[in-house]
Amino acid sequence: MSIIKVTKFNESFLRVISEPATESELYDYFTFDYPNARWTPAYKAKLWDGKYHLFDIIRKKLYTGLLDLLIEFAKKYHHTIEIDFDISPVNISLEQIKEYSLSLNVHSKGNPIQFRDYQLDSIHQAILRKRMTLVCPTGGGKSLILYTICRYYLEQDKKIVIIVPSTSLVQQMYNDFTDYSSNVEWSAKDNLQMLYSGLSKEIDNPILITTFQSLHRSDKKYLNQFDVAIVDECHQSKSKSITGILDKMETVEYRIGTTGSLDNNKIHSLLITGVLGTIYKVITTNELIKQSSLSDLKIKSFILKYPESTRKLCKKLEYQKEIDFLIGSKERNDFITNLALNTTGVTLVLFLHIEKHGKILYDMISERSNGRKVHYIDGSVNVDERESIRKDLSESDNSILLASFGTLAVGINIPSISNIIFASPSKSRIRNLQSIGRGLRLNKNKSHCLLFDLTDDLSYKGWKNYSLKHGAERFKLYCEEKFNISLKEIEL
Repeated sequence: MSIIKVTKFNESFLRVISEPATESELYDYFTFDYPNARWTPAYKAKLWDGKYHLFDIIRKKLYTGLLDLLIEFAKKYHHTIEIDFDISPVNISLEQIKEYSLSLNVHSKGNPIQFRDYQLDSIHQAILRKRMTLVCPTGGGKSLILYTICRYYLEQDKKIVIIVPSTSLVQQMYNDFTDYSSNVEWSAKDNLQMLYSGLSKEIDNPILITTFQSLHRSDKKYLNQFDVAIVDECHQSKSKSITGILDKMETVEYRIGTTGSLDNNKIHSLLITGVLGTIYKVITTNELIKQSSLSDLKIKSFILKYPESTRKLCKKLEYQKEIDFLIGSKERNDFITNLALNTTGVTLVLFLHIEKHGKILYDMISERSNGRKVHYIDGSVNVDERESIRKDLSESDNSILLASFGTLAVGINIPSISNIIFASPSKSRIRNLQSIGRGLRLNKNKSHCLLFDLTDDLSYKGWKNYSLKHGAERFKLYCEEKFNISLKEIEL
């Protein structure tokens, strides 16, 4: 047994000092295999061991958000831990949070909003702990939670930055906050400021809403003017550019992350915990559906079966060549086009490859649409046009939107979406759950949301292709989430 001394290096990192043998134990305890490391050039060149080390044994540094795990380590191995700073939670009760939230008189589209119990609980937990990662699915009122937290911190004279992954979400967050405050004297215009390409970095208002890309080259002085950092869609915080921003926020004590879903990879979860705070699951999608807070979800999984001659030709194709074949298949694209045109209500078609697939599908669907309005969004479409399309779709009852996963899978609020078509196969847990969320918001023009999931069967004898295996991963996910799913085979 030894003594582990913990001090604050800064608000991003702890300094952890103990005997050499204990520090070696810590180094091993906080070392994890990095996912898919063996495919990286550094690993192949034997320049990297494929592991991620969260404890820097040379500089004695550990992410501040991992303090609870450090305490757990000390208890498990019977070490004494000495912490020289206050770790007690903020002295505020759930009843006080409820009273404060109600005092804000929050409205949306002219109607008063009633806070749900889980929303009040998550607001309380975030403020109580100072650092928290809230996992709240689409439709759970994530922006309302953030609005309430921001209003609370403003009254504590805190300066706040809200970091989102896209310019569309900057505008949407600004609009949401404006909507929530429409029935009170608090002015969104005087308190909020947006920052993305083309806008000034000079900050005049106490809440800045910006993108990861707008901040990643900012220096420490600029980033440390804030007291509170909120990272929306924080599942992306595992990337170096985003952790780099948070690492430089050396004086930012209050940190909150929000996301609709996280993957099952331990190192990613620990990185998010380290830079933001303990992961707290607010509520599940299935629970929200049961409460009638989200639209009922029905998944129709189509297994597209290709002729034997085609399957034989495609046997053992590399992943990218298989994808190129699938997105270039006229029969498959005809099936997607007919499927989209045979839907009723607002339909979202999600694709991954822009030039090779998205624009081709757009041309095919537009050509056969017979007057039905067809929209298109990818990364090249500017924020004003995206917002115009979003508003048009919100008022529509029978349009089609083709959009890349990168622009529409995360965060965008279009409650009128009744149907979603996965035009590109994927096994990403986060991407699939976030994409499903686009259609789950309640709307008077729909009774439920239909997801059309396409799996391509190119298997030949004992060999199984990538799309088929990815389809099996999605089916497993749908079962874990207790979604309503049906299977049907389609001969192409």
